[in-house]
Amino acid sequence: MARFLKLLVIVPLAILFLIFAFANRHFVTVSFDPFASGDIPAFAIQAPLFIVLIGAIAIGVLAGGSATWLAQGKYRRAARAGRAEADKWRAEAERAKAQAIAPAVPSTHF
Repeated sequence: MARFLKLLVIVPLAILFLIFAFANRHFVTVSFDPFASGDIPAFAIQAPLFIVLIGAIAIGVLAGGSATWLAQGKYRRAARAGRAEADKWRAEAERAKAQAIAPAVPSTHF
C-alpha cells in the first residue's frame, strides 16, 4: 500500500518535471560577476533554464535542511543524554529485579 501511494505521488511529479524541462530548454546565461563592465562577465555559466531553476531549488533545499539540522543539534544532544540515562535506570531496575527474584540458596554448614 505504501509503495502504491509513493508511486501515486512520484509519477505525477516526474511527469510535471519532464513537461517543465521540455518547455524551458532554451539556454540562459547566469553571471556570478556583479562588477562586470560590458556584456562579457568574468565568470558566467550558460545552461538550460530548467537546470538553472532546479539547481537553485536543490541548493535552497540543502541550505534549509542544513540550517534546520544545525538548529536542532541541542535537541538531539538532549535526547541522547535522556536515552543514556533511561538505559542506565533500566539496567538498574533489571539488576534489582534479578536480585529480588533470585531464590535464596540455603547455606549448609558442616
